[in-house]
Formats: sequence, C-alpha cells, structure tokens
Amino acid sequence: MLNSSESMQATATGGLAHKLDISRRSFVKLAAATAAATAASAAFVPQALAEDHNSGSLPEAGVQRIRTMCRGCGKMECGVWVTVENGRAVKIEGDESSFASSGNSCSKSQASLQACYHPDRLAYPLKRTNPKGDDDPGWVRISWDEALKTAGEKFLEIEAQRGPNSMFSMCGTSRIYCMSSALAAQAILNTANTHQAYQICKGPRHVATGMVSARAYSWMATVDRPKVYVQWGGASELSNYDDSCRTTVDAATKADHHILVDPRMTNMGKEADIWNPLRPGTDGAIGLGWLNVIINNDLYNDLWVKRWTNAPFLVCYDIEPSGWKQGGMGGSEEIKTRLLKESDVTEGGSPKKFIVFDQLGNKFTYFDAETGYWEGETPWEITGKEAAQENLIPGMTQGFVPDMSPFNPEIDPQIWGEVEVTLKDGRTSTCPTVWQVFNDYLADFTPEKVEEITSVPAADIIEAATTYATPIDPTTGYGNGGIQYMLAVEHACNSVQNSRICDLIVGITNNFDTPGGNRGATSATFGEEFAMMGSGLGMGAPELWDSVLGVEDIPLLKHHKIWADSTAVWDACNNEGSPYPLYGGYCQSGDVMNMSNALWGWEGLKKLDFLLDIDLWHTPTSQLADILVPARHWLEVDCPRRSQGSGGMEGSHCKCVEPYAESWFDVDIIIQLCKAMNKPWSADPENPWPDSIYELDAAAAPMGLTWEEWKKEFQEKGFRDCKKEYPEDWGTYRRYETGHCAGGRGVFVPGLQTPTRKQEIWSTWIESYHPDGAHTLPMYNEPPESPISQPELAKEYPLIMTTGRRIPVYFHSEHRQLPWCREQWPVPRVEINPADAEELGVDQGDWVWIESPRGKIRQVVDLYHGIRPGTINCEHQWWLPEFNGATKGFDLVSINCLVNKDLRDPLCGSSYARAYQVKVYKATPENSPFGNPIPCDVDGTPMISTPDDPRLKAWLPGGQGTEAHRGY
Repeated sequence: MLNSSESMQATATGGLAHKLDISRRSFVKLAAATAAATAASAAFVPQALAEDHNSGSLPEAGVQRIRTMCRGCGKMECGVWVTVENGRAVKIEGDESSFASSGNSCSKSQASLQACYHPDRLAYPLKRTNPKGDDDPGWVRISWDEALKTAGEKFLEIEAQRGPNSMFSMCGTSRIYCMSSALAAQAILNTANTHQAYQICKGPRHVATGMVSARAYSWMATVDRPKVYVQWGGASELSNYDDSCRTTVDAATKADHHILVDPRMTNMGKEADIWNPLRPGTDGAIGLGWLNVIINNDLYNDLWVKRWTNAPFLVCYDIEPSGWKQGGMGGSEEIKTRLLKESDVTEGGSPKKFIVFDQLGNKFTYFDAETGYWEGETPWEITGKEAAQENLIPGMTQGFVPDMSPFNPEIDPQIWGEVEVTLKDGRTSTCPTVWQVFNDYLADFTPEKVEEITSVPAADIIEAATTYATPIDPTTGYGNGGIQYMLAVEHACNSVQNSRICDLIVGITNNFDTPGGNRGATSATFGEEFAMMGSGLGMGAPELWDSVLGVEDIPLLKHHKIWADSTAVWDACNNEGSPYPLYGGYCQSGDVMNMSNALWGWEGLKKLDFLLDIDLWHTPTSQLADILVPARHWLEVDCPRRSQGSGGMEGSHCKCVEPYAESWFDVDIIIQLCKAMNKPWSADPENPWPDSIYELDAAAAPMGLTWEEWKKEFQEKGFRDCKKEYPEDWGTYRRYETGHCAGGRGVFVPGLQTPTRKQEIWSTWIESYHPDGAHTLPMYNEPPESPISQPELAKEYPLIMTTGRRIPVYFHSEHRQLPWCREQWPVPRVEINPADAEELGVDQGDWVWIESPRGKIRQVVDLYHGIRPGTINCEHQWWLPEFNGATKGFDLVSINCLVNKDLRDPLCGSSYARAYQVKVYKATPENSPFGNPIPCDVDGTPMISTPDDPRLKAWLPGGQGTEAHRGY
C-alpha cells in the first residue's frame, strides 16, 4: 500500500513579468493585445490491471480531436482535448490553451473514459417495486414519459395535500448543469428547503465573506502566482479544488515562501518553508494569533484599515440597535446596529452616515454608506499601473492595479481608543472604536496563548505571520498574496468565524482583490452556473424562508436564503424534533453521506412518500428512490463554463460523444418535469418548455453569438483570458476603488458588498440576527467535542478525528467503481502516527474499528509520521458499489456515520464533520461481522480490498458490471 507521505512530482515553467507604470487607458489597450496562454503539457496514460482495450495508437481515419473541459473532479474545470475514434472517446489529454490548469490532465480525467463507458451506468428510467430499505429495490424499466408523469403527479399531490415547504431538493457538488436543481427545484416544489453540499463545502466561506466583505472573496487568484503561498486546510495539489493541481504546485514551488497550516503534512506541504501543525478545529485561534502578531508589529496597511474597514466606526453601548431596511435576495431585511450613526446624534439624521473622529481636524466626520463616500468626498480619478507578478504563465495578462486612493479632503480617522459623544437625547456616551474593541479581544490571543490552544510553537506562529505580512517587494503597492483557506476551516462548528478571521488577515495586509490575492469568482460572460432558474419560475414567495428548516436554531438561514440546514432536513424526513415533516424529495447529484449524520439521513429518506433521483449510478441515495432516471456524463454534454474561483478563464464543455442509452441532459430533465407539472420554465408564452439548446443559445447571446458559433470559436481559439476580454472588470484589481465590487457591472458605488460598504470587523448582518453580540466580532470558538471542551469524553475517546483530505484518484464519493482508480486505492485508509499505532497495538494494513458515541466503522491503518500525534485522519464518503445490500456498504466504512448531527455552526449550520473525539482498536475475527475484519456485504462477500480482485475486470467497458443481477 502506498504511504500517504509520497508526494507528486511536478515541473514548473514560467517567465518573468515586465514591470512598468502605465495609465489605465494604455493598460486597456495593452490587455486587448495580449495573447492567450500557451503552457505546454503532456498526457498521462495509466497502465494497470484494469487495462482499457481502447488504448494504443489511433488510425488517422475517423478521428476527431475535440476541445472541452474536464469534470473528472468537481471544482476547477481543466481544459482538455478528447480524441474520438469512430464515435468513441479513446484518449484525454491536457489542452495547452487552458492557462488556469497549465495543460494538466490528471488521473481522474483519464478515468473518465471508464466512467463514460462503465457497464453499471444507469441506462434507462427505473421504478421501484419493493419496499424502501430492501436489499433489492425491484427496479423495473419504464419510459421517460412514465417517469416524468409519475414524478410530476406525486409532487403536485404532495403540494396540494401538504402545502408549501412540504418537500425538499438535494444538490451535490458543483457540476454546473446538474446544479440547476438548487434553485429551479425549489421553485417547482414551492419550497425553501434544499439540502445542498454547498452548506459544508465553500458555502460557509461564501456567506461569511458575503456578510463582512464581498461574497466568495475567499477564492484566491492562485494562477497569479503569489510571492507567499499560504496553503490552509487543503491539498489541491492532489485533486482540483477551485484551482487545478498543476496550478497549485506551480504557485507553491515558485513562491518565495510556502506556508502550510494543517494538522497533517500534505503531499506538497513537505516542501513548505513553515508549517503550523495545529490541533484540528483550532484554525480560528491560529488566525487570531497571526492577527495579534501582524497588528502588534505594525505589519498591517494603515490606509486600508482606516479607509476600507469599519475599524474607525464608534461602538455605542448606550443605544438600542437601530438602522434601516437593506434590500436583498427576495426582499428586504432590517439592519440594526450599535455602531454610531448620524441618526443617533441628530434628530432626522441619516442612519447610513457612520460617525468617526478625525484626529487631523480634531472633529467628528462621517462615512455615508448610501453613496460610498466620506463627508465632502467626490469621485476620484483612477490611476495605477500594470501588475508586477513574476513567473506568470507566458501570454497571460498581468492586469491593472489601481492605486489606493487617499482621503480627499484629507482626514485621519481615529482607530485606537475611545471618544465621548453627545446623543440626540442629550445623554453623553463614551464610545470605543471598532478597532479598539476588537484589539481588546485579540489581546488574549498572544502567540504563547495560541500555542496552548493549538499546540503550535509560538515561535512558528510568529514566523508564519511575519513572513506572510512583510511585503517582499513594497514597490508593487500590494501585498505578498492571499490565503488559500479551504474546506478544513468549515467543519468544526466555527466555519463562519474562521472564514472571517482569514478574510481580515487578507484585508489588512493589502491582499484583498490584488494580484495573487483573494478576489472572488471570475467575472465573465457566462454566469457561475448554467440554467439555474427558468425565467418563468420565479424565486418563490419570500415568506417561505421564514420557516425554512433549521431557522429556529440558525436565524441567519433567513438571510443567506441558500439552503435549509441538513440536520433539520433529516429531522423533518424522520418527523422527529422538527416543526413540520417533509414528504417528498427531488435529488439531482445529491448525496445522503455528505453532511450531518449519514445514518440519520438514510433513515429519513426511507420514510419519504416519494423521492425522484437523477444520477449516473446506483448509489446509497438512489437505493431509496421511487423513480430513478439516468443523467449524462460530461463527455456527452454542451455547457458554458468559466472558472469557478479566481482562475480567470472562460470556456465550455463541448459534446464529444453521443449520450449513453436513454440518458438525458440534466437541464432537459428539469424542464420536462416542469412541463409534466404544467409549470412554465420560460416566461415566453410561445415556448414555455424549451430545450437545453434554447438555454445554451441564451448563454452565448451576450457575445452576439449562437451556441454553435461560440463552440466553433472555442474550438479554434481555445480558452479566453478574462483579464484580457474584460479589462474594466476582471482585468482590473482593487475593484472596491472602481465601483465594480459593491455594485457590479453598470452600478458603480465605491466600497465592498456589506451594509456599511466596508470590510466589517464588527459585522452588522450578524449583529442584526444575533443582537446579544456573541458573534459580532471575528472570534474563536473551541470545537464542542474536544479535549478542552469535553475532557471527560476525551478519556474514553482519546483521539481527535479529522477527515476530508483530497485523494489523487477520488473526489468525495466519486469513482469507487472505476477500475483505474479503485485498483490504485482499493480501501478507505486512516492515517495514524506510528507512535499512536504502537500504543494501540495496530500496524500498517490492519483493519481497525473507529468509534464515536454515535457508532463505529472500519478503515485500514496507514502509518504516517506526517499526522500529528493524538490525531487520526480518516477518509470521507466511502461506499462500496460492488455491494448488493441496500446501503451499498456506506454504513460499514463511511466516517460520516460518526457525526454528531446536532452540533453545527451557529451562523450557517455547517456540520461538525471533523475535530471530534474517537477511539480506535483493531478489527479481529472475534469482533467483526461474518468473522472477517474486512467489511462484508449482506451475504458475507467481502469488499474489494486488493488491486487484483477480479471484480475490477467486470467494471471494464464491455464488462458485465455488478448490477447485472438486477435483471431490468
């Protein structure tokens, strides 16, 4: 078995960037003339037991080479060439025009050939005939007409009998087209309840930044190659996560410094210059420790703090929170804050003019959140220069960096201390600044104190923070780069606060919307998703969110208006501890295993009156469906796409092969379901139920092209560099200066996307929904089941469990049935430090039980010195597609079965997926079902656990598969 410490090898290429000062106008001309990226690549062809008979040299006749985007993993769409011979895809290799992935094509991309032609792919619509929970659902093949008619009638029946919010949708990780369910299904089902993987994957970071700076500015422009690369809680070098594997490796190897913040040594982390191996779940404490060092050593940008944060705003504890109605998605919400406003000191004053004290003029002044300007300020001229990033991929546009505008008229807002003010009722109040209030809290997070919390030596905390915050090249006018904080910060009941802390570090060190900094989702012609909502559906009544599941415990769900809480959804399915039950569900790429407690979710799905599932495979979730219909693979669809993160690239999926059997494109499925329910998808009365071609043409229309014309251009010219194509928007940094950040295209208001138009250290959104002040500042919350918070529990369950790491051949729950992938990684592994293993009496390759107070599962020991002692690292969302039992084995091997469902982040509801206590002991014949430490199916057949298992051959294209016994 491979040891996890083995690292991928990569060769980095790049060139020096030119450094010159230019005007904005000449920059735009220069950007328009910049050529597209031309990074070279080579395809990797796997050789393994499960050898595909389609490999080898290809004849020239009947061969096509089609440019498209890979979806072998979930987040960053790498550009690829697909070779098609006589209508069959036979080869996938990197596309040299895809600068955001450097022409890379990883193992999952190669294995997509096996996924597309897998014998166990769903081929036809199916109907259940046996009770839910039976090992054999009794699938019967039906027509698409029957499937859609049955589903439509059941959904209409439930809505008529049970009313609004009586059903829910399920949506998984980002596949663009299949995520149309996230909004459209809510409208179709007349519900606000949706179970989205987004709640535990990126969503917490996005709602956090959306409340305190700008939505999704957790995304970092790694492709810009920062001077200091901070890898925080992730391993995107193994599996694309917003950036391609190759992009991450190149950014890290070319950076002057590489800092790793993670309880385990990641593959690429072994090359890091500094490692902060924190106790799992203590990311917030490390971040506050960094802030303590940065602020106390004057390493922050004073102009940013005074001009673009609410640090100088005054906190008045002697007034009741007040404010105004703030418009938002689907209605308006009340802002109520104790930050001092003109309306608090003057009758008839504006609630949007925030009072500050000008030290230079020795007087009070204000910032107007309505206009985005300080008192007396008028629009300023944008000056700046070209970015100066070294080692950019050749041909990639640098981008224009506006200068940070000064105060004009000149003022010096006070940020330290307090001032005395007279309120409009004549009372006198002493008001500290936001900066002072935060630093009073921060004083407890000295490096030494943070060492006690996290186990990271104080000297290493100081070194990491100082290295990150000290500009390597001050002449650029911006910092060393952002922080690539990833999934790990979202899973220990403190996800929003962790994200706020990282966001604040980025901001005050001059790395917000700068080259190599955190700058949000790529702005392009194409939207972030495709066909998310038909024009005829509408958003549904805003009052649906008043009773969205989970809002009693997590009030901000009403503000976010994105998801219902996952645990609350399962409670409602089980009709236990819920304000109302759920009766029907619509699943499109969703997964019962991804958050909350998977076993509780499974029990809930069994109780539904009706579940429609759209998928490529028989999965644990689909085992409980009433109607199961087949979706298409990414090689079989057209779809627009831009970089999901800050990669700055625009391209498309282009259909490479004809769809398998009777599979349909997800967009067509949901449109035809609308038709079956007589709910117009389109607002066009002449064409209420169009097809996906209609939506594709609509996506390309802003370019002045049809979809076919755009595809032709894309095939010929390759990927677009959005900095070149959209120089006034994505091609310009510091968009808070230009008005593009707060308002977007066509609405130019200086500032950020918050109610105050500042980066909010004191969050007005959080204060409005949590007026007790418990979460207003960026704060550290100890994980609720840790050796600190529950020492007695830790005596019985002495090890801290972390999970969620990236695996080179898998992505979350995907690819366990692909031979090339499974033979490389046949079993779920638990990384254990050798010192802990010796104490436990287990060795490399042993099956062990991993147990929490909620249950136990089995995984295989992988000894690894790179995991901190006292911590184990388990693999998540494992299931066994070779099994015939109802659960497909997830209950035997998935760590998600051990989650405490009732412990969640109070500000967004993200699940407590890691950083809780477990115990580990050896699995033996005596303590294992069927007398076999290896997990077994319901008939005693063990799972695939070795790369030479003959069942892998059955999964080859043309093989018999493992679903042949179903007989449909």
